[in-house]
Amino acid sequence: MSHAHPTPVPDPFEAPAEGEDVAREVSDAVGQESEDAPDEHDNAPAGRRPRDDGHLVLAATPIGNVEDASPRLRRLLAESAVVAAEDTRRLHALAARMGVPIGGRVVSYHEHNEVERADELLDVVEGGGTVVIVTDAGMPSVSDPGYRVVTRAVERDLPITSAPGPSAVLTALALSGLPTDRFCFEGFPPRKPGERARTFEALAREARTMVFFEAPHRIDDTLAAMAQGFGADRPAAVCRELTKTYEEVLRGTLGELAAEAAERQLRGEICIVVAGAPAREAVSVEELVSEVLARVDAGERLKEAVAEVATATGVPKRELYAAALAARKG
Repeated sequence: MSHAHPTPVPDPFEAPAEGEDVAREVSDAVGQESEDAPDEHDNAPAGRRPRDDGHLVLAATPIGNVEDASPRLRRLLAESAVVAAEDTRRLHALAARMGVPIGGRVVSYHEHNEVERADELLDVVEGGGTVVIVTDAGMPSVSDPGYRVVTRAVERDLPITSAPGPSAVLTALALSGLPTDRFCFEGFPPRKPGERARTFEALAREARTMVFFEAPHRIDDTLAAMAQGFGADRPAAVCRELTKTYEEVLRGTLGELAAEAAERQLRGEICIVVAGAPAREAVSVEELVSEVLARVDAGERLKEAVAEVATATGVPKRELYAAALAARKG
């Protein structure tokens, strides 16, 4: 999950300046041995790149409780050539709580430098070194840095793997008490009220359970907007401080949750889980034509009225438009 941090103060453990060449810094650790060793993959099948010792690893970190750190995460931090962290100070603090020494080079890798730094990290992988990507909490690339280096690694045909672990999305979903057979992750809702309202309106007919992230200072407005866009009686859950000392899961309707959030100040990391739209009875195109024509009579353009009704009901727009045109001519 992404975090907003104050401007960091200098840290004796902090990685050197952004402009340093990561691949050059770790060349002593991973380069010389691979240069001298014979190539055991000389006879690899044509068109297939051999899997050498170098890997890009997306490693999940605890979302709260440090005891959730896996043995594999501990080993990767201790043994990898490079650990690329969203916030290097948080990484050092986590490693200290875990009692794990970081054996390789620590560099920053965040939303402001991930594009520029991706190839530097992947040069290390290509040279035979393991590069671990970690974020402040949870799984890299899920509302956190990681996606861009993965896509670049795919382009360069370099090996990628994952050290799975804690996930705020899945933890909230499991604790919500809402259906888990089909779900979608929608990230952070837009901050501006108009964009947020349009987003929820577009998701109003989504049948899958939806999981959102939200900041505590916006939770009141977001729940109120959800109650407006999805309906005040839509079941939902607010999950905060998951796996931490003050973990809390509030379950109820969106209307009830919005009212409770307005009465008290919800703090910490927050996930909102919203039930999908209930199944609707099938409606024929002919039955919807009268609604379209009523909207047109009220001043809407025909195409816009058709688009709105078709999106809300799942009826093909082309079919509804043709039926509405026929009804007007008749």
